[in-house]
Amino acid sequence: MIQRTFYLLSILLITISCNSSFSEKEKEEYRVKGKEIAEASFLALSTQLTEQMKAGGPAQAIPFCNQKAMPITNELSDKFKATIKRTSNNLRNPDNAPSKRESEILADFQKMKMDGKQLSPIVELDANNKKHFYAPIILKANCLVCHGKLNETVNIKTDSIIKSLYPNDKATGYAEGDLRGIWSITFKNK
Repeated sequence: MIQRTFYLLSILLITISCNSSFSEKEKEEYRVKGKEIAEASFLALSTQLTEQMKAGGPAQAIPFCNQKAMPITNELSDKFKATIKRTSNNLRNPDNAPSKRESEILADFQKMKMDGKQLSPIVELDANNKKHFYAPIILKANCLVCHGKLNETVNIKTDSIIKSLYPNDKATGYAEGDLRGIWSITFKNK
């Protein structure tokens, strides 16, 4: 009886460990999917934000971002059957606070950037068998109007609009090419 129980437990453990493996082929599939989702999300957000900037500058774009960025991301999450998040150690919106793992990824990317290493997306499987994709968000020149340095690329008026909508804002002081944060995409299990 003990031998049979041990045998069944061994088969169960082997089955569980086999089911939670993540092959290189699967990693590449999810890397491609993750890039596609991050690019589509960036395009959707940046296109609409650019339209708002053209229509009314930061005075129109910042409130738009405050009210619409999360709903846009949530719509895309539904479309792609994944949870899409932008996060950073220097938050503008506290609802985007990083998880423990996201903080580790951010720290790793920051160290790699400081060491002059190439930043590449990371795909991994967590303890609950969920697949995750993390990719760096590198600041572009046109983002500096709202994320740059005060009195250099961010003027006082823009800063006051940001502070009125995001009283605890930490998302300024950047230069072009800085690591702004990460895309964190969690795929829903099929």
